Amino acid sequence: MGQLVDGRWRTESGFASGDGDFKRAHATFRSWVTPDGRAGPSGESGFAAEPGRYHLYVGYACPWAHRTLIYRALKGLEPLIDVSVVHWHMGESGWTFEADEEGIVGDRLSKRAFLHQVYTDAAPDATTRVTIPILWDKRQGAIVSNESADIIRMFDSAFDQVGATPGDHYPPEQRDAIDAWNTRVYDTLNNGVYRAGFATTQAAYEAAVTPLFDTLDALEAHLSTSRFLTGDAPLEADWRLLPTLLRFDAVYHGHFKCNRRKLAEYPALTGYTRELYQWPGIAGTCRFDHAVRHYYTSHESVNPTRIVPIGPPLTFDRPHGRESV
Repeated sequence: MGQLVDGRWRTESGFASGDGDFKRAHATFRSWVTPDGRAGPSGESGFAAEPGRYHLYVGYACPWAHRTLIYRALKGLEPLIDVSVVHWHMGESGWTFEADEEGIVGDRLSKRAFLHQVYTDAAPDATTRVTIPILWDKRQGAIVSNESADIIRMFDSAFDQVGATPGDHYPPEQRDAIDAWNTRVYDTLNNGVYRAGFATTQAAYEAAVTPLFDTLDALEAHLSTSRFLTGDAPLEADWRLLPTLLRFDAVYHGHFKCNRRKLAEYPALTGYTRELYQWPGIAGTCRFDHAVRHYYTSHESVNPTRIVPIGPPLTFDRPHGRESV
């Protein structure tokens, strides 16, 4: 949930501007874990890759946090980086560590009650949006990064010498193609669903939802003849796309009014999504119940009744049948 400040509706990750368009806030902590602790592309040095040193704060509802859970699984980092999970509901005080009936949430590191306390512990005077994911350094008591795009690249490369599973999901020879897909998918789809859902004018909504479906159409055409976006194995562009696709029919189609078509009406995209979901370790990073309950109960401006629709059953466990693509 957000609040109305200076005439702009502020959500957990952005605000609606004067023209009704959703503007996403930028991450404010941008240091990098590197193999030897040298500075990365941004931020400060001093964050060397070491088993057990770092802690990840996530929520199963959030697609940006989901990226980091996917990479933690792909790279076999579960024994090296432990995790705390926020409650699926975000109320007036933001994300909380309130326990639920399954006992899977809570701040396992410092037993905080609210996520905003993680930020104030790291930088008491900072003014920043309280978002997930957060990569926390236990040794320094500091936030390394709250930018998911950076965190997944750290996970992909920094820990290879201290026990990570081998594999490069951003290989040099594929980077131009990966970057091109990343840019289009982020602008029109990953963030596009939010621009459509949080738009406060018809014009802003249509300006977001039209290119969103143009991108889904382009993805369908590409994946009709190619198994993955940039090669013969899933790479960074595929894994950045997946969290949005997994939530599309359950959340974005209805809650965010992205309803020209369902994902299920795109045969190639549906098969592709199933295959990635069934990739070793990935299904365990997904909690669709958290996602559905979060969106429909936390966004009062979009769904004031907070009624959670029962929805159709998701079918990502079915055979994907994409071996011949």
